[in-house]
Amino acid sequence: DKVKAFAVGGVDFITKPFQVEEVLARIETHLKICSLQQTLQEKNQDLAMALHQLQATQDHLIQSEKMAALGQLIAGIAHEINTPLGIIGSSINNIANFSDEFLENFTETYQQLSDESKAYFLALLYRATNQKVLFTSREKRKFKQQLAADLMAESVENAEEIADTLVDMEIYKKIEEFLPLFKSPDWEVVLNSAYQFASFKKSISLIQRATAKSGKVVFALKTYAHFDSKLEKVQADLHDGIETVLTLYQNQLKHGIEVVKNYGDLPQIMCYPDDLNQVWTNLVHNALQAMDYKGILTIETRQQEASIFLKFTDNGKGIPSEVIPKIFQPFFTTKSAGEGSGLGLDIVRKIVEKHEGTIAVDSVPGQTTFTVWLPIY
Repeated sequence: DKVKAFAVGGVDFITKPFQVEEVLARIETHLKICSLQQTLQEKNQDLAMALHQLQATQDHLIQSEKMAALGQLIAGIAHEINTPLGIIGSSINNIANFSDEFLENFTETYQQLSDESKAYFLALLYRATNQKVLFTSREKRKFKQQLAADLMAESVENAEEIADTLVDMEIYKKIEEFLPLFKSPDWEVVLNSAYQFASFKKSISLIQRATAKSGKVVFALKTYAHFDSKLEKVQADLHDGIETVLTLYQNQLKHGIEVVKNYGDLPQIMCYPDDLNQVWTNLVHNALQAMDYKGILTIETRQQEASIFLKFTDNGKGIPSEVIPKIFQPFFTTKSAGEGSGLGLDIVRKIVEKHEGTIAVDSVPGQTTFTVWLPIY
């Protein structure tokens, strides 16, 4: 019995003549296995490509949803930028009116004042430039009326003119120390000069605040609209993302929404901050709509062991119990036609799950809370 050796498909076979049929069967089985392995490899490649395309589609959907939300906010954002720009323009005009000619004339006038009048000038200037509270127009009218009445009661002439100037300088109480000034012949020069200097300093302060506010809005806009094409996790502060969203919603918040922030001491975590900003946007937007833009939005964050909890609570009308099981389903919406795609909370859920977290909702009439749980890695 001679031993025969041969190879098929890289596999060595050793056999005897009377074992040929058995060997052929083994070869056939081996070839089938090779064919199945090749087919499986091709299927795996197809699945990998499909998964990549699905991931790209999901990222595109998230970015599209972000841009749609930004489109709804753009009018308010434009207002938040135009308002400080208007303040800057007005303040620059005030500074321009505070000309070199005024300063030159004032130097000569100031030297002619008595020591007592100089002291009153410095006291008025100090009070005006160290006032921290800014009044509304309605409050100013009320203060002017009361102040004019008080000055008249002290037999001060030109009481209304003096009251107007004092309140414009944010001075409205404890004016007893200035009563001798208002009865002296120097009162107009001293009061108007102090007003000019106070307006100059106030204009500078307004420009600083307006510039800071505009910069904050622009930075928030840039941060929110940013898209990270690398799709890599980075270390981020979750509070920064929430503050970015609140800044963009500032115009909607300031006319009837009280925001209560109960922020805990959170560590930075590895995450996709651009995607999480979309989560905060959806939760804030839904809360505002639930309250008809009038109510209290409470944001609470805390760390519990190796997890972070973020709660967004509104005191709106609540979500019906029969609706709650459906709200995270794609294309489900309780909004009127054209107001929502029904994808917002579905996208929120997918983003949270992408971070290996969970999201839940609890609702009763008058209170709805969305809780996001994220792990700390």
